[in-house]
Amino acid sequence: METAVRPEPAPSPLREHLAAGLKGLHPAYFALVMATGIVSIVSDVLGLREAAALLFWLNVPAYAVLWLLVAARALRYPRALAADLASHQRGPGFFTSVAATCVLGLQLVLLRGDAAAALALWWVGMLLWCACTYAVFVALAVRDPKPTLGEGINGGWLVAVVATQSVVVLGTRALVPRYPGSEAVLFFLASLWLCGGMLYVWMISLIFYRYMFFRFSPSDLMPPYWINMGAVAISVVAGTSLAALAPGSAFLGALLPFVKGLTLMFWATATWWIPMLVLLGIWRHGGPSRIRIAYDPLYWGLVFPLGMYALCTYRLGELFAMPVLPWVARTFATVALAAWLLTAFGLAGRFLQLVVLAVRSLHAERGAAGPQPGSLERMARRS
Repeated sequence: METAVRPEPAPSPLREHLAAGLKGLHPAYFALVMATGIVSIVSDVLGLREAAALLFWLNVPAYAVLWLLVAARALRYPRALAADLASHQRGPGFFTSVAATCVLGLQLVLLRGDAAAALALWWVGMLLWCACTYAVFVALAVRDPKPTLGEGINGGWLVAVVATQSVVVLGTRALVPRYPGSEAVLFFLASLWLCGGMLYVWMISLIFYRYMFFRFSPSDLMPPYWINMGAVAISVVAGTSLAALAPGSAFLGALLPFVKGLTLMFWATATWWIPMLVLLGIWRHGGPSRIRIAYDPLYWGLVFPLGMYALCTYRLGELFAMPVLPWVARTFATVALAAWLLTAFGLAGRFLQLVVLAVRSLHAERGAAGPQPGSLERMARRS
């Protein structure tokens, strides 16, 4: 007697979509936490307490969910994760985990006054910085074959600078109060700040060279190109934080003119980039080969520099007692908040698409399952 072979159930479109999303999860997705955190901090500095608190409570679960997704990806798709680590395009994105950790720590100490949690996150950020620095750069250095400079370098590399300076900024708020009067701690933070500045010089030289002397199409101009400005903006915040500690330190007191001068140079560089980036953005989205604006997780890497420029300008105004700078900071804070809202709407649209896909998938599964047990008998009794 032959037995009927039951056909294999068709794969669920929802499961396929979720599996593909998890496998291709971009390492730079932590820029969402960076952007939300810095807009929250700027809102608090400028007196928008409710907005700052709301963004803080959005950021905490976002940070936790992203780590859960990274852990799930590492368990389910370890090869994809390893491939990203050795990718010139995606590998530097891992540094966003460092900056996101430190920005969340900064929110904790500035908005909630939780110095212990902020210090714990500083240590996590420091360990992540060591792991990313020596895993990503070593993996890229020993990779064979390597892409050309035009194919491999992009603005996302400067997230390494952002990560370095974020450790310095949180260190001045969490580590220094834990070890008051320690010149060794200040020496370490100042050295790390200078290290971040030197990384910027190395990387921006390659990026500028790539812009000027290689073929450049609108598709090459990905949203993280705004990190060209954001990396020096966070260097300004780190410099102003170190300068604020100079009155209580013989070491920083001796370096104060140098720290203030270098901080001003970083701010001038960040300001120089803004018109250039705006014009390039118009060319990307409004030129003959324009690219349609659609949600991309990399757009969080555009929001963060805008918020960081607002914060660094406000801090620089305090350092040099320039009353016009806080007004510039308020303008950029408004722009950053608007950019955050637009990007958040894009993300909400993605979630909505996921819900629609889930409903359709559920209906398709019910249709494939056929009549439920007992339904035929009930239909017969009614007839």
